[in-house]
Amino acid sequence: MTGTIIAIGAGIALLCGIGAGIGIGLATGKAVDAIARQPEMAGQIRTTLLLGAALSEATAVYGLVGAILIIFMLK
Repeated sequence: MTGTIIAIGAGIALLCGIGAGIGIGLATGKAVDAIARQPEMAGQIRTTLLLGAALSEATAVYGLVGAILIIFMLK
């Protein structure tokens, strides 16, 4: 029973990876639209996109670390 609860908790902690993937996908789509509308701003848009993607990906890493901690600390 306890193993099942640990697995469910780890799965819930990993759900933040879904949010990060959706967020990065939406941001990339909007960046492509922005570059298509204003090609002269491509460098600044790309820089902002990469910064946002890195911050969004950090939340996924935090979820992964949380899931690993749940699995190994609660055994």
